[in-house]
Amino acid sequence: MRARKVELIKQKAEYQLTVDGSPFYIKGAGLELGSIQSLADYGGNAFRTWRVDNGEKSGREILDDAQHHGLMVCMGLDVARERHGFDYSDKKAVAAQLATIRKDILALKDHPALLMWGIGNELNLHHKNPKVWDAVNDISKMIHRIDPNHPTTTMLAGAEPAVIKLVSKRCPDLDLLSLQLYGDISHLPRYLTKSGYLGAYIISEWGVTGHWESPCTGWDRPFEATSSEKAKHYQQRYVDYILSDKSHCIGSFVFLWGQKQERTPTWYGMFLENGEHTESAQVMQQLWTDQRPPHPVARLIDFSINNLSSGDSIRLQSNAFCSATVKVNHSDPVSLQYRWELLKEVERQKQSDGGDFEPRPETVWQQITQGTCHPNGAESLKFKAPANGEYRLFIYVDDRHGGTATANLPLLVESLPICD
Repeated sequence: MRARKVELIKQKAEYQLTVDGSPFYIKGAGLELGSIQSLADYGGNAFRTWRVDNGEKSGREILDDAQHHGLMVCMGLDVARERHGFDYSDKKAVAAQLATIRKDILALKDHPALLMWGIGNELNLHHKNPKVWDAVNDISKMIHRIDPNHPTTTMLAGAEPAVIKLVSKRCPDLDLLSLQLYGDISHLPRYLTKSGYLGAYIISEWGVTGHWESPCTGWDRPFEATSSEKAKHYQQRYVDYILSDKSHCIGSFVFLWGQKQERTPTWYGMFLENGEHTESAQVMQQLWTDQRPPHPVARLIDFSINNLSSGDSIRLQSNAFCSATVKVNHSDPVSLQYRWELLKEVERQKQSDGGDFEPRPETVWQQITQGTCHPNGAESLKFKAPANGEYRLFIYVDDRHGGTATANLPLLVESLPICD
């Protein structure tokens, strides 16, 4: 098995990634348990992982699968996080971590699907000990000694100028930086200018507006964008803040090619729990291939409960009868299936931080209805408000081609009459 030579080349004021001498612009996605085949089918050319072994496949199996589908991999190296209790002043623990990572490098460095090494993920999140960056730099130096064919990077939460300056100073051995921004990506040009960073970079996570960036209800639960609103965000952010920097940005990994629970089961995944694709996945396909999808997912226009929609703090009286209405635009509305699901909110003490595991909240009830020929594309469901508590009502609008539009609304159910 022969490694491919991956190089970061600077020509005049522009950076370019090459694989065996040929230009390689990263049209990638963050992918851990999602479908590698579908990423290739949609026009992607690479993906990143967060760790070598994802619990279902080993690093070699991931690389073999990627090679089979013609994709390259930025292999994530799971570096311990201070917020999880790791002490970067503990020299023995740091040395043991370096030795463990070295074994992974030796095992995978010659695989032809390997693109680069990602040293840790968001190590700056809630960190205090700057020695973490000394450890990152030592890992990079170790990699370069035994693997001269692949660049190294580290993935940073956000793009704060002070953090970029710190990491650039303490990790001079890194070949480039990787930045992770969501709604805040609109400020990226200003952050880079203020940081003074003139090197190459990747946007290694980007996508919808994060739950921490979103407006909230009166009881502090974030409003999630509809699937169609998210698709617009993917389109606009890719064109305006990734493709626009031809000099220093060598590509990106959109988040997330798959599904995960983080505040809701639908917030970040471009696919749903049963594998359905969303409008956002089709947007990326068109951006990567310049080809329109043959079967566009339904466009979700509005979702409301008792004529209240996203942005309204919806309070319901327990056991009261309510009406939910969704409006969509689709070429064949009768073919659509509507799945309605009421979930409890994630318990606050179980909410994850920085993408850590979060349990899926309990389902209260589900109902399925079939599309009609309603003239304004609206479908409604009558339901009885549950017992007191915090909930979200979800709507999934399924087509016959594996596509689904989604939306949800947070609810607070109370027993007393609601007074304005």
